[in-house]
Amino acid sequence: MTTITSIAPATGTAGARTASDRSARSRGLLRWLFVVPALAYMALFFGYPLVRNIVMSFQHYTPRTYFTGEAPFNGLDNWRAVFADELFTDALGHTALFTVGSLLGQFTIGLALAVFFSRRFRLSGFIRAVLLLPWLVPMVVSAVVWRRILDQEHGMLNTALHAVGLVPADGVPWLSSPGVALFSAILVNIWIGIPFNMVILYGGLQEIPRDLYEAAALDGSGAWRTFRSITLPMLRPVITVVLVLGFMSTVKILDLILALTSGGPADSTQTLGTVTYQLSFLQLDFGQGAVVGNVLILISAVFAVLYLRANRADFGKGK
Repeated sequence: MTTITSIAPATGTAGARTASDRSARSRGLLRWLFVVPALAYMALFFGYPLVRNIVMSFQHYTPRTYFTGEAPFNGLDNWRAVFADELFTDALGHTALFTVGSLLGQFTIGLALAVFFSRRFRLSGFIRAVLLLPWLVPMVVSAVVWRRILDQEHGMLNTALHAVGLVPADGVPWLSSPGVALFSAILVNIWIGIPFNMVILYGGLQEIPRDLYEAAALDGSGAWRTFRSITLPMLRPVITVVLVLGFMSTVKILDLILALTSGGPADSTQTLGTVTYQLSFLQLDFGQGAVVGNVLILISAVFAVLYLRANRADFGKGK
């Protein structure tokens, strides 16, 4: 009796453990069933094009390749040719100026408008809806409209500025001067991106507890001190998202530049996006175009890693 009693619980425990293991395996399999479609989608539509683009940058890839299938490996020739080209160096600098200038303008004005509209007043909702229009209009349409507005001879902007005596009769060559064209493109992109920044930051402001502002008012804190000590710290996660998304959409911009200036005058508005387009679809040198595309991917990846590390640090502080 003693032997039977001691064996029975052991057998029961082993059976329970086996059932538990089966249940854990079933849950693990179920998780994978949900994850596999997403992984397959990522591998097919992101992983494969990325790998092909990297491989193409080391090949002599031309239109003939599409018919013959022959793309000889040429080592680092494409990379050397691109990095030795002065156009690439200039485009890299233009991309940096365009991205930084656009982000600063979009974020600053968007945050100011978000703070302004956070104080409810009559018709605030209607005005916010009107301010969303630049974001809703296709970028090519916006660029074509702004090209007419910025025209040196017949543009509305020069006409208005001349009427108040701010510019001479011949106007400012907004899009036809190498020294002004990039600045004009930045201004147009700022105008397009303000609504996005305003909407996201406005939503973040609504999540800040009103009690914090009431406590700051009771302590005699001024508007600027309250903004610096409460609003900005509480908005930090939202600000990070806005800047990252803004960077990703701005650093690779193509359609706006093509519609405004086509990269001119004198290549003064060439960016990495337009150089990729020019090499791949105008000069039909797909290998060198892939090199510039890989540089864009690398820049975006570095920025994404910095963003993830910043988020991890914030999460660690929160814990």
